[in-house]
Amino acid sequence: MTVRRPVLALTTVLLAAALAGCSHVSGDAAGGRASAGASAGGSQAAGDAAGPLAEGPGPQSHYTVASQPAADSCHYGDQDGQPLPDARCTPGAVSPAVTQADLGDTICRKGGYTGGIRPPASVTDAEKRRNAASYDFTGSLHDAEYDHLISLELGGDPNDPRNLWVEPPSPGHKPGAGPNNPKDAIEAELHTAVCGGKVTLAQAQQAIASDWVTAESRLGLK
Repeated sequence: MTVRRPVLALTTVLLAAALAGCSHVSGDAAGGRASAGASAGGSQAAGDAAGPLAEGPGPQSHYTVASQPAADSCHYGDQDGQPLPDARCTPGAVSPAVTQADLGDTICRKGGYTGGIRPPASVTDAEKRRNAASYDFTGSLHDAEYDHLISLELGGDPNDPRNLWVEPPSPGHKPGAGPNNPKDAIEAELHTAVCGGKVTLAQAQQAIASDWVTAESRLGLK
């Protein structure tokens, strides 16, 4: 017994230390998961990018039909009844030709910028049909817009497939009337804010790529 008692005492001490160590590690891991969950679930501050937006090839002298996601691999989201693109398929992509330093020579210049960089209809019509299959859109393509998520007037890439999606008509749209979505007005407001120095180019791009419906309010413009 004189030999076993110290061994038993030592074993008890080691076991307690081990349990305390496990408890500490488990607590840190749980705390880490809770923090990550809170970060993912919380609302992102206006203009705070979750990560850098993809950069596309920019304006081209000759455009070719870009490949699209596989058929029925993309699924629309919804915000206040308005359609949102699938972030996995259409996260947005920016043009390297437009930067904060050259706004006056690009999107904010007098006389306009976007007209000379748009891909031709022969390219976008083919892409639109294929992208409709990607999103399993079965409505009238006449009423749907093949839309730049980050618009050209906000420095979006002209033909990167990550920046284009078949945008369904908004609620209340009159069938056969052609595309007429409230996103266009929001794009114009953000363009005015960027060129007026109210928000940075990056803030506007990130906001509209994240959720075009709430972009203005997230940037404090509404």
